[in-house]
Amino acid sequence: MSDLKNKKQILLTGIRASGDIHLGNYLGAIRPAIARQNDFESYFFVADLHGLTTTPPAEELKKNVQSITAAWLAAGLDTKKTILWRQSDVPEVLELCHILTCLTTMGLLERAHSYKDALAKSKTVKAGLFLYPVLMAADILLYESDLVPVGKDQAQHLEMTRDMATFFNETYKPFFKLPKALILDDVATVPGTDGRKMSKSYGNGIDLFAEENVLKKQIMGIKTDSKGLADSKVADEVVIYQLFKLIASESEAAEMKRKLEAGNYGYGDAKKELLNKILDSYGAMRKDFTRLISNPGDLEAELRRGGEKARQKASKIIKQVKEIVGLAS
Repeated sequence: MSDLKNKKQILLTGIRASGDIHLGNYLGAIRPAIARQNDFESYFFVADLHGLTTTPPAEELKKNVQSITAAWLAAGLDTKKTILWRQSDVPEVLELCHILTCLTTMGLLERAHSYKDALAKSKTVKAGLFLYPVLMAADILLYESDLVPVGKDQAQHLEMTRDMATFFNETYKPFFKLPKALILDDVATVPGTDGRKMSKSYGNGIDLFAEENVLKKQIMGIKTDSKGLADSKVADEVVIYQLFKLIASESEAAEMKRKLEAGNYGYGDAKKELLNKILDSYGAMRKDFTRLISNPGDLEAELRRGGEKARQKASKIIKQVKEIVGLAS
């Protein structure tokens, strides 16, 4: 292992800059990470390099970075306790990515879910998507991460990170620690409006910081079966209820479940209740987001400060890595 010592374990997470923050991003990554920012040495980054895999227009990528940064801050991230930065502001991650690429087999990358999904959809798979797990591994290993909050769909990529760290340690010398996944079972997979995992690529998200009319349209568009108002519903199979219980209290969730199963409570009623719960629960956060996103200069300053701190750590690690593999540093 490296000789950098920390009293606290290191927690790292990042969100790809590929659109607005949806409820799944918040519940699966932002909320659990911020809840633990006092317990760990925390590193949170906006993954704009990962955002390039879909080759968005330049202005769209910049907007996505600002949106994600504002979301982190509105949700309660304290930059005095944690480090928040833009991935591309630390170019050392690309150096480590190339070194790990030279150690990683095609076979391992071909087993990645992201690559298989792209093939299944008959997409032309670009090298950036194929190498996505390697860049993710570089993100994690560069900061000596102990824990990485991930959804169940990302757990495989973390296992691949551990594989790459092992390849390095066995090829050269023991250096990288093997990070562990932090998976919260109750929010590991957040359903989208069509019942599949909520994902920007599926277009089934509920955008947490969207204007109220947009948010309402998304929630009212949640797919349901053909059961009528008077019919009893199986609550655990209803996407509206699955989402509601993730943000409501136990008693509130139990009451919606009771009404769905008793009948004379329609899907439209449940959707209105879900909308009101989101507006009530996240009203203050949504207001802060609006204030933050209207001041892009302040967001940029926060990212720059965080990038300087992140690079201090990254430069020390990459210097040691380059010495180990025989590169000039």
